[in-house]
Amino acid sequence: MTTAVLNTLTEDEMMLVRDTERERLTDLDEDGLLDLHDRIRRARNKYVKLYRRQSGIRVTESGGRGKANPKGTRDRQKAEVFEDALARVSRAVAVAAKASAQQLKAERLQLAKESRNTTPPRPSRPPKARPSSQVADRSPDSPGLRKRQASSRAAGARRQAGRDSR
Repeated sequence: MTTAVLNTLTEDEMMLVRDTERERLTDLDEDGLLDLHDRIRRARNKYVKLYRRQSGIRVTESGGRGKANPKGTRDRQKAEVFEDALARVSRAVAVAAKASAQQLKAERLQLAKESRNTTPPRPSRPPKARPSSQVADRSPDSPGLRKRQASSRAAGARRQAGRDSR
Protein backbone atom coordinates (compact mmCIF):
# COMPACT_ATOMS: atom_id res chain seq x y z
CA MET A 1 0.00 0.00 0.00
CA THR A 2 1.31 3.39 -0.87
CA THR A 3 0.85 6.39 1.38
CA ALA A 4 -1.02 8.18 -1.42
CA VAL A 5 -3.70 5.49 -1.39
CA LEU A 6 -3.88 5.50 2.41
CA ASN A 7 -4.27 9.27 2.39
CA THR A 8 -7.40 8.95 0.24
CA LEU A 9 -9.12 6.83 2.91
CA THR A 10 -11.58 8.46 5.27
CA GLU A 11 -10.92 8.35 9.01
CA ASP A 12 -13.43 5.50 9.50
CA GLU A 13 -11.86 3.52 6.68
CA MET A 14 -8.39 4.16 8.07
CA MET A 15 -9.48 2.90 11.49
CA LEU A 16 -10.85 -0.21 9.82
CA VAL A 17 -7.53 -0.86 8.09
CA ARG A 18 -5.62 -0.22 11.34
CA ASP A 19 -7.79 -2.84 13.06
CA THR A 20 -6.22 -5.43 10.77
CA GLU A 21 -2.70 -4.93 12.13
CA ARG A 22 -1.17 -8.05 13.66
CA GLU A 23 -1.10 -6.71 17.23
CA ARG A 24 -4.76 -5.79 17.14
CA LEU A 25 -5.83 -9.06 15.55
CA THR A 26 -4.22 -11.10 18.34
CA ASP A 27 -6.36 -9.27 20.91
CA LEU A 28 -9.62 -10.36 19.25
CA ASP A 29 -11.47 -13.60 19.84
CA GLU A 30 -13.14 -15.61 17.08
CA ASP A 31 -16.42 -13.66 17.22
CA GLY A 32 -14.60 -10.34 17.11
CA LEU A 33 -12.57 -11.49 14.13
CA LEU A 34 -15.72 -12.57 12.31
CA ASP A 35 -17.32 -9.18 12.99
CA LEU A 36 -14.23 -7.39 11.66
CA HIS A 37 -14.15 -9.71 8.65
CA ASP A 38 -17.75 -8.80 7.85
CA ARG A 39 -17.11 -5.05 8.15
CA ILE A 40 -14.05 -5.19 5.89
CA ARG A 41 -15.82 -7.38 3.34
CA ARG A 42 -18.67 -4.85 3.14
CA ALA A 43 -16.18 -1.99 2.60
CA ARG A 44 -14.35 -3.94 -0.11
CA ASN A 45 -17.60 -4.82 -1.86
CA LYS A 46 -18.65 -1.17 -1.76
CA TYR A 47 -15.57 0.01 -3.65
CA VAL A 48 -15.57 -2.91 -6.07
CA LYS A 49 -19.21 -2.18 -6.88
CA LEU A 50 -18.52 1.55 -7.30
CA TYR A 51 -15.57 0.88 -9.58
CA ARG A 52 -17.51 -1.55 -11.78
CA ARG A 53 -20.59 0.63 -12.08
CA GLN A 54 -18.71 3.84 -12.84
CA SER A 55 -16.34 2.10 -15.24
CA GLY A 56 -19.29 0.65 -17.13
CA ILE A 57 -20.75 4.12 -17.51
CA ARG A 58 -17.38 5.60 -18.53
CA VAL A 59 -16.87 2.94 -21.22
CA THR A 60 -19.94 4.13 -23.09
CA GLU A 61 -18.92 7.79 -22.64
CA SER A 62 -15.25 7.43 -23.62
CA GLY A 63 -15.70 4.77 -26.26
CA GLY A 64 -13.54 1.98 -24.81
CA ARG A 65 -12.36 0.23 -21.69
CA GLY A 66 -8.77 1.36 -22.16
CA LYS A 67 -9.76 5.01 -22.13
CA ALA A 68 -12.12 4.58 -19.15
CA ASN A 69 -9.62 2.64 -17.00
CA PRO A 70 -7.46 5.51 -15.62
CA LYS A 71 -10.44 7.40 -14.24
CA GLY A 72 -11.46 4.61 -11.79
CA THR A 73 -8.04 4.36 -10.16
CA ARG A 74 -9.05 5.65 -6.73
CA ASP A 75 -11.93 3.22 -6.23
CA ARG A 76 -9.86 0.35 -7.63
CA GLN A 77 -6.99 1.11 -5.25
CA LYS A 78 -9.31 1.41 -2.26
CA ALA A 79 -10.85 -1.95 -3.14
CA GLU A 80 -7.34 -3.40 -3.26
CA VAL A 81 -6.48 -1.97 0.17
CA PHE A 82 -9.57 -3.59 1.64
CA GLU A 83 -8.85 -6.84 -0.21
CA ASP A 84 -5.42 -7.02 1.46
CA ALA A 85 -6.97 -6.25 4.84
CA LEU A 86 -9.61 -8.91 4.26
CA ALA A 87 -6.92 -11.48 3.51
CA ARG A 88 -5.13 -10.68 6.79
CA VAL A 89 -8.33 -11.04 8.78
CA SER A 90 -9.29 -14.23 6.93
CA ARG A 91 -5.99 -15.84 7.93
CA ALA A 92 -6.55 -14.81 11.55
CA VAL A 93 -10.09 -16.23 11.46
CA ALA A 94 -8.75 -19.51 10.10
CA VAL A 95 -6.17 -19.76 12.89
CA ALA A 96 -8.77 -18.95 15.54
CA ALA A 97 -11.26 -21.43 14.09
CA LYS A 98 -8.66 -24.20 14.05
CA ALA A 99 -7.73 -23.50 17.69
CA SER A 100 -11.41 -23.49 18.64
CA ALA A 101 -12.00 -26.79 16.84
CA GLN A 102 -9.05 -28.40 18.63
CA GLN A 103 -10.34 -27.17 21.97
CA LEU A 104 -13.83 -28.52 21.30
CA LYS A 105 -12.38 -31.86 20.22
CA ALA A 106 -10.31 -32.10 23.41
CA GLU A 107 -13.39 -31.31 25.52
CA ARG A 108 -15.46 -33.91 23.65
CA LEU A 109 -12.79 -36.59 24.07
CA GLN A 110 -12.41 -35.77 27.76
CA LEU A 111 -16.16 -36.03 28.27
CA ALA A 112 -16.25 -39.37 26.44
CA LYS A 113 -13.33 -40.62 28.52
CA GLU A 114 -15.07 -39.69 31.76
CA SER A 115 -18.37 -41.31 30.79
CA ARG A 116 -17.08 -44.61 29.46
CA ASN A 117 -17.78 -47.88 31.23
CA THR A 118 -14.92 -48.75 33.57
CA THR A 119 -16.45 -51.74 35.33
CA PRO A 120 -14.34 -54.88 34.97
CA PRO A 121 -15.66 -57.43 32.47
CA ARG A 122 -17.41 -60.56 33.71
CA PRO A 123 -15.41 -63.74 33.48
CA SER A 124 -16.25 -65.71 30.36
CA ARG A 125 -17.55 -69.25 30.50
CA PRO A 126 -15.13 -72.03 29.66
CA PRO A 127 -15.87 -73.70 26.32
CA LYS A 128 -17.94 -76.87 26.42
CA ALA A 129 -15.82 -79.97 26.17
CA ARG A 130 -16.66 -82.43 23.39
CA PRO A 131 -16.69 -86.11 24.01
CA SER A 132 -13.48 -87.64 22.71
CA SER A 133 -15.38 -90.26 20.73
CA GLN A 134 -16.95 -87.61 18.53
CA VAL A 135 -14.79 -86.59 15.56
CA ALA A 136 -15.28 -83.09 14.27
CA ASP A 137 -16.13 -82.80 10.57
CA ARG A 138 -13.26 -80.75 9.15
CA SER A 139 -14.89 -79.95 5.78
CA PRO A 140 -16.33 -76.42 5.69
CA ASP A 141 -20.07 -76.41 5.21
CA SER A 142 -21.69 -73.07 4.64
CA PRO A 143 -24.62 -72.11 2.43
CA GLY A 144 -22.36 -69.99 0.21
CA LEU A 145 -19.90 -72.85 -0.27
CA ARG A 146 -22.68 -75.32 -1.13
CA LYS A 147 -24.10 -72.84 -3.67
CA ARG A 148 -20.71 -72.38 -5.39
CA GLN A 149 -20.13 -76.12 -5.53
CA ALA A 150 -23.59 -76.73 -7.01
CA SER A 151 -23.08 -73.97 -9.54
CA SER A 152 -19.74 -75.43 -10.58
CA ARG A 153 -21.24 -78.92 -11.01
CA ALA A 154 -24.11 -77.52 -13.08
CA ALA A 155 -21.74 -75.58 -15.35
CA GLY A 156 -19.67 -78.72 -15.90
CA ALA A 157 -22.80 -80.69 -16.72
CA ARG A 158 -23.86 -78.05 -19.28
CA ARG A 159 -20.46 -78.13 -20.97
CA GLN A 160 -20.54 -81.90 -21.16
CA ALA A 161 -24.09 -81.87 -22.57
CA GLY A 162 -22.96 -79.43 -25.25
CA ARG A 163 -20.10 -81.71 -26.26
CA ASP A 164 -22.31 -84.80 -26.31
CA SER A 165 -24.84 -83.14 -28.62
CA ARG A 166 -22.28 -82.63 -31.42
